[in-house]
Order: sequence, then C-alpha cells, then structure tokens
Amino acid sequence: MSERGGAGSTIQVVDNQVEKALKVLKKQMQRDGLFSEMKRRASYEKPSEKRKRKQARARKRERKARARTALRSHDE
Repeated sequence: MSERGGAGSTIQVVDNQVEKALKVLKKQMQRDGLFSEMKRRASYEKPSEKRKRKQARARKRERKARARTALRSHDE
C-alpha cells in the first residue's frame, strides 16, 4: 500500500481506495512530524522562542531517559 521513505515517499492507491490511501498518507505525515513542522513554520518564530522550544524538548527527552533507566535498574 505504501512505500516508507524520506521526503520523496509515495502512497499508492490500490483498487481506487482513495480514502484508505489518504488515511495512510496522513498517518505517515504524522509519524514523520510534518504536521508539527507546518504548524511551526506558519508564522515567524523569534530566536528566543525557538531556543525555549528546543530546551523544553531536550528536558523532556532527558526526563524520559531518566525514567527509562530508573525503570531498568528497578527491574534488576
């Protein structure tokens, strides 16, 4: 039904099932982060806002990593 790839990925419509192909396309775009990218680029983002967003994302990643390691050490 679909070929997963980079920016040039394609979705094939099989047996005229356009709705199903559209659903697959939306799911793939969501997974690739294109919707959030489009929302972010819709308006200008000040450098300070960009920095804050990146720092918040880094904090979230760090928190998730700490939770994973705590879970692993707790299991052992």
